[in-house]
Amino acid sequence: MAEPHDLTALEQAAAIARGELSSVELVGHHLTRVDALGDTVGAFVTVTGERARAAARAADAVPVDERGPLHGVPTAIKDLTLTAGVRTTFGSAAFADFVPPVDADVVRFMAQAGLVSLGKTTTSELGCSLYSEGLVAPPARNPWSLAYTAGGSSGGAAAAVAAGLVPVAQGSDGGGSLRIPASLCGLVGYKPSRGLVSGGPVGSGAYGLPTNGPIGRTVADVAALLDVLARPVPGEPYLAPTPPEGGWLGAARRADPGRLRVGRFTAPMLADEPVHPDCLAAVDRAAALLTAAGHEVVDVPAPLGPAVWPLFEIVWYVLALAPVPPEREADLLPLTRHLRSRGAEISAGTLTATLGELQAQVRLGVRRTAGCDLLLCPTLAAPQAPLGWFASGGDPAEDFDRQRRFSPYCAVFNVTGDPSVSLPVGVTAEGLPVGVLLTGRYGDDARLIATAAQLEHSSGGWDRHPAIWRAVGSANVNGSGVGRSAP
Repeated sequence: MAEPHDLTALEQAAAIARGELSSVELVGHHLTRVDALGDTVGAFVTVTGERARAAARAADAVPVDERGPLHGVPTAIKDLTLTAGVRTTFGSAAFADFVPPVDADVVRFMAQAGLVSLGKTTTSELGCSLYSEGLVAPPARNPWSLAYTAGGSSGGAAAAVAAGLVPVAQGSDGGGSLRIPASLCGLVGYKPSRGLVSGGPVGSGAYGLPTNGPIGRTVADVAALLDVLARPVPGEPYLAPTPPEGGWLGAARRADPGRLRVGRFTAPMLADEPVHPDCLAAVDRAAALLTAAGHEVVDVPAPLGPAVWPLFEIVWYVLALAPVPPEREADLLPLTRHLRSRGAEISAGTLTATLGELQAQVRLGVRRTAGCDLLLCPTLAAPQAPLGWFASGGDPAEDFDRQRRFSPYCAVFNVTGDPSVSLPVGVTAEGLPVGVLLTGRYGDDARLIATAAQLEHSSGGWDRHPAIWRAVGSANVNGSGVGRSAP
């Protein structure tokens, strides 16, 4: 018999609308799972159980005709995202007791849509790394095999969704931080076009690289949460793309992008790194499915190559210079201190010149693939990484270089601002997920979402679950077995 967490986010909301379940019941069910599995998979820094139950009671009191598609559904907020009255650590011991006085715009939008947050999900320190292993919470582990990382910086969000602790979650992506965890954990991780989702009300914008976005088990769930997050806000620095008729969920449900020209490449862009055969096989499968759907798939050169890495490197160093109280600098992790020390050495003139040259290179890269509607490539150069592997050498510089080699694709599309989604098309011989990256033209999120939904349907669905999905109440919740169960 299906359990409430077996339902997708949209199915949970529909069950509430039909009176089969209440938000209070759903929230209680998921909080029980959080209590049993949250630390095992390292999903949460802070759980807000009483606050969630109060929000669920309020959600149940809203008239049915005033409810949206995700009303009453449990969710979670990334610990990099400001949440008024809730401890928000930014993944760092330096902010272990920080409680913001304001909500981020996306947090406010989620509450207004009737979504119920269960707490703050684990992230990397200040969002600086692609794994989530800090000092303020247990490390984010991959629910498919606890020996592996869930990724970062939205690692806790991915762990929570893949383990069935929430059906959909908010995250953010400044260099792959939604798409990397999605690939590792068998999920759909969506980075919207620049400007589509507000980064307010505070923050510098970080040269337009980071954006809030959704992560979930299905394209429709992710599109529904994108409809919630993507609301126009006065004062935003970038013009938001126009939503399609019926919103992003409507695009997903239609799953009809028309006949497209898809440019395929597998050469890594930010590192001269061999690509694992499982990652190449996932691209092959996606290409075959796209061809069978009537699209033209052509081989194209990678938009950029490893020669541009020194430009990217300078930008990443500077982005690590988030304000930290001087007396708390010693509380930062070695990697964060290394990145900040390198960033502090970069002059304003060097940064300005670097941004200009980087934009010039991006222009050239985009023109190389201008005849394509979408681009297809691996999400990562390897399917998985063991927990602790990136920092295991003890040298922060080596740690950072390992990250570059592991993820040489995603960050390019943060610089271009293009919409980009990781889709769980592949699987290793051991049953672990393998993602592919599908990227659209800037502002063309509707076509990308429709294609992702079409690919999901032709793949037979992606709502697969690891063995831990059924582990609550068993003696094996702390095991590290790999497996899958039926939805």
